[in-house]
Amino acid sequence: MTVVENIRRLDADGVSARQIAIELGVSRGSVAKYTSIEDYSPTPPRPAARPGAQSLEGFTEVIDAWLVDDARRPRKQRHTARRVFDRPVTEHDYTGSYSPVQRYIKAHKAAHRARGEGFQQLVWPAGTAQVDFGEAQALIAGVKILLHILVVTFPYSNMRFVQAYRGETAECVAHGLRTIFEHINAAPRQLIFDNATGIGRRTGKKVIESKLFGSFKAHYRCQGRYCNPYSGHEKGNVENAVGFLRRNIMVPEPEAQSIEGLNQMLLSRCAQLAEEDHYRKGAPIVELFGEDVAACLELPGIGFDPVRYESRRADKTGAVLVESNTYLAGPAFHDRLLTVGIRHDRIEILDEHCAPVVVFDRVYGKAEATILAPGSLLPALVAKPGAWGNSPVRTLVADPVRDWLDAAADADRARLLTHVDQAATATDFDTAIEAATKLITVGDDPASAGLGMLARRIVQGAEPATAVVDLGVYDQLTGITNTIEESAAAQQVIIEEVSTEEVSTGQIAVEKAA
Repeated sequence: MTVVENIRRLDADGVSARQIAIELGVSRGSVAKYTSIEDYSPTPPRPAARPGAQSLEGFTEVIDAWLVDDARRPRKQRHTARRVFDRPVTEHDYTGSYSPVQRYIKAHKAAHRARGEGFQQLVWPAGTAQVDFGEAQALIAGVKILLHILVVTFPYSNMRFVQAYRGETAECVAHGLRTIFEHINAAPRQLIFDNATGIGRRTGKKVIESKLFGSFKAHYRCQGRYCNPYSGHEKGNVENAVGFLRRNIMVPEPEAQSIEGLNQMLLSRCAQLAEEDHYRKGAPIVELFGEDVAACLELPGIGFDPVRYESRRADKTGAVLVESNTYLAGPAFHDRLLTVGIRHDRIEILDEHCAPVVVFDRVYGKAEATILAPGSLLPALVAKPGAWGNSPVRTLVADPVRDWLDAAADADRARLLTHVDQAATATDFDTAIEAATKLITVGDDPASAGLGMLARRIVQGAEPATAVVDLGVYDQLTGITNTIEESAAAQQVIIEEVSTEEVSTGQIAVEKAA
């Protein structure tokens, strides 16, 4: 611009174009160009046509007709850029490349975009939370498993929390939300969800919500709102947080001994992220989150119990079907109407009077075999010990006990199973089998009352340590006994000698007196 200014300054002073070119060292054409411009006001830049654009000449009208016609077609059956490229090649002998077609379609869509189309920035009040699920891997007790991570965010402060579960059921959501509510000591006034099938589903303006989650909302007095299908942008804060938390606190895969331990670790890592500044407001997230908590609801005095109770009739073997998996209550409960308590981590079976029968770890997915507690089959095996060889319990006991039961007569087998049942009732099945294994290993009879005593001592940690017994103590006791006997004998000899002397002395005294 300095050269241009000098050209126009000299031109204004009446200097000829030839003289300007000589003085400034530019061509006379440049002088003529810059002196002829009347308006130097800034203008917006215009994109230059890229090479290859001329190859579409004669095809743009056809392409425009296809794209206009797409407006009347189903959304999933419209032309893509690849399809638009393929049709001119096969139908109109187009010889150009794919790139000009792709750029033309992009420009066409931008030019014909509706005024109301696109996303808009949403403002969320304090005390509002967004909820969503994602997936991530973790090492639990040394085993890598795929977990479903429940992410809860507060858009006002950008505070984020995460909890891991084996599924995305209503029980998982209710348990995770309760954990987070109690962690922050408050309940959000409004919860924003997508169409999560475990909680509820929105079809048009109609929302069908699970009974469990309806009870959860009533318990904490909060409200739920569901986004439109395929509209993740309506809760963009939590959508972004799912990927952010997965990349920042779960890389590499976190390790824990249990899912409960992992969830405690995740909460502490989320607290560390809260020390950072808000991406837009500039204040620490933890300070802004204080305003979120202040706008939330107070917690009730009792926490919500996230369990779903359903009635199930047991079959002839005493098994009930829960979510495509079979759980065995026990043969004694055959053909009875039982109550099943479904939690996020376990299945509880109750009898007709709501008395606990047995508890199982909840299995997600399809199990290959019936899920059972070995102790529930022991009473039936005591009554029919001949069924031992084909019982599923046989594969669940240690080799010494299995071998002993395989070789035992029915009466002895029933006797051992009776004591195992009693010990398992007092402790647990694994402890009872461990006690029986110890008795067999040392050569004792496992089918005795000592089995239950040993099982209780194992549970209490009072089992004596195995050690080499020093029998020398008995030699010491024998030596002490011998010493006592020798002392007694010596005392008897002394007494006898003293008595003899006294008798002799007495006789001498009598003789002298006489």
